[in-house]
Amino acid sequence: MKSTIWNPWRGCHRHSDGCTHCYIHKGDAKRGIDTNLIVKTEKFDAPVRRKKNGEYAIPPGTLVYLCFASDFLIEDADEWRNDCWDMIRERSDLRFLFLTKRIERFQTSVPEDWEEGYENVTVCCTVENRETTETRLTEFQRCKARHKQIVCQPLLERIDLAPWLNGIECVVAGGESDTNARPLDYDWILRLRDACAEKRVNFQFRQCGTVFIKDGTTYRLPVRLLCQQARKAGIDLCFT
Repeated sequence: MKSTIWNPWRGCHRHSDGCTHCYIHKGDAKRGIDTNLIVKTEKFDAPVRRKKNGEYAIPPGTLVYLCFASDFLIEDADEWRNDCWDMIRERSDLRFLFLTKRIERFQTSVPEDWEEGYENVTVCCTVENRETTETRLTEFQRCKARHKQIVCQPLLERIDLAPWLNGIECVVAGGESDTNARPLDYDWILRLRDACAEKRVNFQFRQCGTVFIKDGTTYRLPVRLLCQQARKAGIDLCFT
């Protein structure tokens, strides 16, 4: 499936422990950009832009990663979000996927016709430790959406997802990428995988951590190899 990124706005505020070494903040700091300023981008209307021949610039069937330079539910963008929902509704031939650490804002951020959710939208709730697992996934269970995923990245400690997997299509897990990264223990990943296997939920090991523990030995891995090493583990699960 073809994919693209749509960032209708950029900028974000650190929200929890998982944000400590956020790649968006790090990248902006290098370019002298204030990440705490949330602004619309030039590509705000990207999904509905058309080519000279009248066809949509983003072809049907494309997977659109939505708002990966911010959080789609961030408060600062409340005035723009309904326009995004209008474009998502118009482009029912695309699949949209967004991540959020602000799942408590979901109920007040969806459009009036959301009901059980849009068929072309996947909602991903991110968690990083036991505290966020309990609070966010309790809220996530109450959210109506046709497609749900849980993202455990960066995973900062062992967590138990077994109570929260009903209605979840996929779990994605990975470590932290940073010079001062907190460690990822491979055993934490395997426990998540086991829970997914029991519930027949798809599972993806997205990336190792810069500091990676396996069988009691601590490794320091270069960033460029984190995803490659995760793939080499060969532990992903696909039931659908």
